[in-house]
Amino acid sequence: MADKISGSDAVLNVIQSWGVDHIYGYPGGSFDSTMNALYNQKDHFKFIQVRHEEAGAIAAAADSKLTGQIGVCFGSAGPGAVHLLNGLYDAKVDRTPVLAIVAQVPTSRMNIDFFQAMNEEPIFDDVAVWNRTAMTAESLPKLVDEAIQEAYEKKGVAVLTIPKDFGWAEIDDTYVSAANTHVEPVYPEPAKESVDQAVKMIKDAKSPMIYFGIGAKDAADELKEASEKFKMPLVSSVLAKGILDEDYPAYLGSTGRVAPKPGAEIGFATDLIVWVGNDVPFSIFLFNRKAKIIQIDIESAKLGKRHHVDVPMLADSKKALRAMIDAGEAKSDVAFYDASIADKKNWVEWQDSFKDSDQMPVRPEPIFDVLNKTASDRAVFGVDVGNVNINFERLVDIHGDQKWVTSGKYATMGFGLPAAIAAKVVYPDRDVYSLSGDGGFAMLMEEILTQVKYGLHIVNVVFSNETLGFIEAEQTDDSKQPLSGVDLPATDWATAAKGMGAEAFTARTKAEFQEAMDAAKNTDKPVLIDVKLTHEMPFTTEHMFIDSSWQDQTKIDEFVKKYQAQDLKPFSYFLKQASK
Repeated sequence: MADKISGSDAVLNVIQSWGVDHIYGYPGGSFDSTMNALYNQKDHFKFIQVRHEEAGAIAAAADSKLTGQIGVCFGSAGPGAVHLLNGLYDAKVDRTPVLAIVAQVPTSRMNIDFFQAMNEEPIFDDVAVWNRTAMTAESLPKLVDEAIQEAYEKKGVAVLTIPKDFGWAEIDDTYVSAANTHVEPVYPEPAKESVDQAVKMIKDAKSPMIYFGIGAKDAADELKEASEKFKMPLVSSVLAKGILDEDYPAYLGSTGRVAPKPGAEIGFATDLIVWVGNDVPFSIFLFNRKAKIIQIDIESAKLGKRHHVDVPMLADSKKALRAMIDAGEAKSDVAFYDASIADKKNWVEWQDSFKDSDQMPVRPEPIFDVLNKTASDRAVFGVDVGNVNINFERLVDIHGDQKWVTSGKYATMGFGLPAAIAAKVVYPDRDVYSLSGDGGFAMLMEEILTQVKYGLHIVNVVFSNETLGFIEAEQTDDSKQPLSGVDLPATDWATAAKGMGAEAFTARTKAEFQEAMDAAKNTDKPVLIDVKLTHEMPFTTEHMFIDSSWQDQTKIDEFVKKYQAQDLKPFSYFLKQASK
């Protein structure tokens, strides 16, 4: 006779067979059977008790984004299930595999008016690529196996709902997982005719550039080689930060609202874009609409999705770039390329001029200067949403084997703390930082308790400027309305964190922040540093008034004074210089 095993133990066995050794969640009565299985397997399977199911789902999404492996979380019946949705939507929108185990009341109490009973499956229909409720205990191992396969295949969320009694039921322990059948897909080679068309267009272009996303994460060498051979400056999506080291001269950073000035400028001056593995929804607003487009992607549905395309390439980015490099002729003396590099140099020097600023409240540049010099080459950053995205994108010099993670297209506030927890769980020997504004931090600040509970040495930096800065800037610059609902109360975050068991500091100057970062090295506890940050908004790249060749001088004078931008020059200045 076959050995017996509980349904919940069988589920955990399958999850472990896929190389997963931990799960994020918060217990509830409907999940007792699986909590019992977690107790049974505590010697080789970790349960991370978060303080809110939303944090567990966000941590699972961040876990997956950082490692490429499926993240796993759970919620109990009713409210616990509903709380998962925000983190699951982040995984859906950023297309990363996550498995959510959702508890259900016992089958004898389903579909009647019972405590915490609800029809859970429909609420996950939109967020999930696979969404099933178990009908028998015997089906559980097969269902969780299929869920994981679908999450990997479709790069999304799989939801398995398990009635409580099925988790307790004894079933035959005979199931063999399909984990060993999982292989990475082989992506197509570019068609020769597409390569030939592309290199001809590059040859004829006066101002070509490369715009790449995370689809180019394995093509750093090819991006640089193509840039140098064809004299094309490089601009990335926000999420592609880190594919190239920040100090690579022709890499201008990202484009759009959070971008550095050079990356935001050149898109309107280009006549050709090599668009690589990128699906940014704002792209239609960021580039010359008349520019020709060569688009490389492994998904045909992405071709032409964000912009018209002249040469579509259904191909792996690394292979396609290599084919173009090998087939094309080298270019020289491209003024657009030289001007882009000069523009970046001017921007970097301008930012660096504030590194030792004694302006009060403190500017972000001195704080990030300390962070850049203190974080190791293997640091991991969990970055929240808001102005912290802008400052991180512009001021953190990602290099070496550093990693970072944020909520991309979904952009959920509260992401930073759970993401840092995931980073420390999967990379226990790395230094880990969460970076949050006071708005985002307040949403899930209770996760400091999770860090304390598990002794996770994470340095949590809160940038307190007493406003929802990103929204304030939108109301001021975009809709030009009176500020409404963006003010936040001044809060002593250090005292709050100490009350939860963390080490905590308040920093009002660069020197105080350096002292706090130094002290953080001398403790194994979680650390919180409350940075009392300037209320001034970051330099806006969406509403720049800096170019006297076509903009009103009065507005330029106001803009330059507001942002202390006297030493910044417009891209047109460098283009004129390079064209001489």
